[in-house]
Amino acid sequence: MRLSQFHLATVKETPADAEIVSHQLMLRAGMLRKLAAGIYTWTPLGLRILRKVEAVVREEMERSGAIEMLMPSIQPRELWEETGRWKKFGGQLLKLQDRKKQFFCYGPTHEEVITDFARNELKSYRQLPVNFFQIQTKFRDEIRPRFGVMRAREFLMKDAYSFHLDQECLAREYRNMFATYTRIFTRLGLRFRAVKADTGAIGGQASYEFHVLADSGEDAIVFASESDYAANIEMAQAKPSNALRESPTEPLYKQPTPTQKTCEAIAELLNLPLCKTVKSIALMSGSEFILALLRGDHTLNEIKLARRLNLTEYRMANEEDIDHYLGTTPGFIGPLSPHRPIRVVADLEVANMANFVVGANQTGFHYSGVNWGRDLPEPEQIADIRNVVAGDLAPDGGGYLSIIRGIEVGHIFQLGSQYAESMHAVVTDDQGHARTPLMGCYGIGISRIVAAAIEQNHDAAGIIWPTSMAPWSVAICPINTQHGTKVQDAAESLYQDLQNRNIEVVLDNRGLRPGPMFSDMELIGIPQRIVVSERGLKQGLYEYRARHRPDNEYLDYTTLLERIQT
Repeated sequence: MRLSQFHLATVKETPADAEIVSHQLMLRAGMLRKLAAGIYTWTPLGLRILRKVEAVVREEMERSGAIEMLMPSIQPRELWEETGRWKKFGGQLLKLQDRKKQFFCYGPTHEEVITDFARNELKSYRQLPVNFFQIQTKFRDEIRPRFGVMRAREFLMKDAYSFHLDQECLAREYRNMFATYTRIFTRLGLRFRAVKADTGAIGGQASYEFHVLADSGEDAIVFASESDYAANIEMAQAKPSNALRESPTEPLYKQPTPTQKTCEAIAELLNLPLCKTVKSIALMSGSEFILALLRGDHTLNEIKLARRLNLTEYRMANEEDIDHYLGTTPGFIGPLSPHRPIRVVADLEVANMANFVVGANQTGFHYSGVNWGRDLPEPEQIADIRNVVAGDLAPDGGGYLSIIRGIEVGHIFQLGSQYAESMHAVVTDDQGHARTPLMGCYGIGISRIVAAAIEQNHDAAGIIWPTSMAPWSVAICPINTQHGTKVQDAAESLYQDLQNRNIEVVLDNRGLRPGPMFSDMELIGIPQRIVVSERGLKQGLYEYRARHRPDNEYLDYTTLLERIQT
């Protein structure tokens, strides 16, 4: 490619609305142009990179045995009503009507469509197992799109769906997809980690997320120091303490706390460690009032809470709820002497506490010296409902837990039978009996991978692409071509030679001065740069520099060709 024939429009200044490095550099490098909130045009440069990622994903999916297809992006309401997700998916589902006033949605995912396809196409166990995949644009109406394509409303995704007659077969394909994803992210040159995850709105029995490791990642991922244990913060567990609960040693005492409404403020007032306080979090599930108890230095994990208590819908209690059930105001609530029956769930750590501090259900007061069994009944329900913290013991005994940031780029699910059952998809087994097939679901955010790679690979000058994702492997930069044709001819000759060797090469023949030309090549992240100059040609040398290295090398033609990495 000659840059004089290509659209490259870099920007010197960092756009004011770009919050993270990948968004800043994608705009500056001219890969993206914003059309509307969370909706972007991919320029020719951006598209080249996107297609590189897409090609690796497609090759590995085909290698895994999956079969490519393409499903409609616009989906009829009726399919989503069959699974109950027309309402359940929430505001992220973009709904629209056609001229006949029929409702559709712009697909955020395709479980319903593929299940409809399967119930019409798959009739016999002889057609199973099968894994269909597509690479297609999705739309999720994010309430707050941000960070460029990292959290966009429109995005490119690879989604795959497998069908199986039994759980053992599904588990095999699940492992196959795990291995496939590992190959994909390895080929793309990314530092990543697979972690156990919640199944979320997709549903199912088990899932793993694949995260690119980056300080700017939105997700917290947890891993053990001495084992392979890893999970996202929503699913991570810590090993419970084996210590016996202390005996009561303090009297129950009502402490005046006129303005202290937080555990931090209470601990400071009473000169206590924060871990000696208990925070009470009030929720409503239907007409049931729930009080979740956590140690003062811990935070509630709502995913765990909902799972442990089997809550399908809930909300935080408001002031009216708190007054009705506890007879007090927020900031002073606790499990002692509620006005009406409530459901109390204590975190594992809280259930093992003694002589702690908790709200007195009276405005301006907290109780200290609170003990289970003496001052209030033993908790009716004990569960792990907190987020782990760094330094907790790993649940498998593999040392201590650490927490790092990650960007989710892939997710695999064992869906089970829920979609096939709700949409009445069946196949006949070898005995002629009707069987509901089991499903797996496997997604990769292709456009998000591009941003995640930049978050992991950049410096002050710009992007440092892994070779597998770079728009071109080599950039040829001829300088001072206005003094004659020698430099230009040598650059053209090198350009043709590299092309003949099937090396992706770009010739910067725009006639720019060396400074702006080199800055552009560094900004857009070309892995290798060759400078052709009159002085170098007189010495029989070319200036070579790898993007990830600080120094230039001066090489003769033969050595240069040997050095260039394909």
